[in-house]
Amino acid sequence: MTAHEQLVARRGRRSGITTMVAIHSTALGPAVGGCRFKPYATLEDAIGDVLRLSAAMTAKCAVAGLAFGGGKSVIAPEPGRVLSPEERRAVLLDHADLIAEFGGRYQAGPDVGTGPADMLVLREASPYAFCTPESAGGTGSSSGPTAVGVLAALRAAAGPDLAGRRVVISGYGSVGAHLAASLQAAGADVVVSDIDPAKRAGAEQQGLTWAEPAKALTLTADVVVPAAVGGVLDPETVARLDTPLVVGPANNQLSDDAVADQLAARGIRWIPDYVASAGGILYTLSREAEGLGHEAALARVETIEDTVRTILAAAEANATTPLAEAAALAGRRLTSGAAPRTPSLPELRTTA
Repeated sequence: MTAHEQLVARRGRRSGITTMVAIHSTALGPAVGGCRFKPYATLEDAIGDVLRLSAAMTAKCAVAGLAFGGGKSVIAPEPGRVLSPEERRAVLLDHADLIAEFGGRYQAGPDVGTGPADMLVLREASPYAFCTPESAGGTGSSSGPTAVGVLAALRAAAGPDLAGRRVVISGYGSVGAHLAASLQAAGADVVVSDIDPAKRAGAEQQGLTWAEPAKALTLTADVVVPAAVGGVLDPETVARLDTPLVVGPANNQLSDDAVADQLAARGIRWIPDYVASAGGILYTLSREAEGLGHEAALARVETIEDTVRTILAAAEANATTPLAEAAALAGRRLTSGAAPRTPSLPELRTTA
């Protein structure tokens, strides 16, 4: 993977809070990626996160066949600081000012800590934000399409019949909840976990089994789905996994790329996160940049199943890992410019 093109970090003039934008690559088109609103222990931690996440977005867009590059942005309030609604609005506008300076080279969407309403605030100072609320003409939350893409990846790796399969979802947020509902409807035995204990009652009301967060990833399961924070698959955790398949939407699941080899050595198939989690960006850009309707955009999300099948077949044929084959596919598209041309977000239109 190439080096980053640009990183800008700035203290907001209204809020005094640090915001930053990282552009990894614009080889295929404008860089797109979510705006993460999260406190970090140090500035270095925030920078490390935005660099890792933006590089993953390059790979995600390339493998998905999108004419967009990879970027990411971070709003990093001080740990422990609780923002009033006015302060939150101020820092979002500061962040929008920074995004506007890139002139469309970076275009933002929701991420951890942000949602469609925040994108609407960004739009007040910059046209370069997507996933605004449906009531404002946007596509709203991409959680549902992201879950559809994960399910497509899961079918490719585990087979179409999920009835009776035990699936453990670590992270019961918006995407995790969508996944749990769809898997339950398909007859799977679904176990969920989250660091927020308040979510337990709702999960159990829906007939889901609850697991403690510290144990979730290493429970015996047919499939483990990381759906929360990144870095959860490290050598120690991988050594304790009791599943043949790991596939989920959490970004940057591996603590290091070498962990992919450890997973393969244990006979565990891991579908690269940037492949499995591409449903949200595929749907959003299909709608907002190409003007496709809902059903046509969802059909494009379903192509993740074919992509995963291709990657798994290549890994078997070449005696490599799915990560190596996904990276090779991304590299070929980045060097050949094989993604189709897509309008940039300032040209957006929404089709009902």
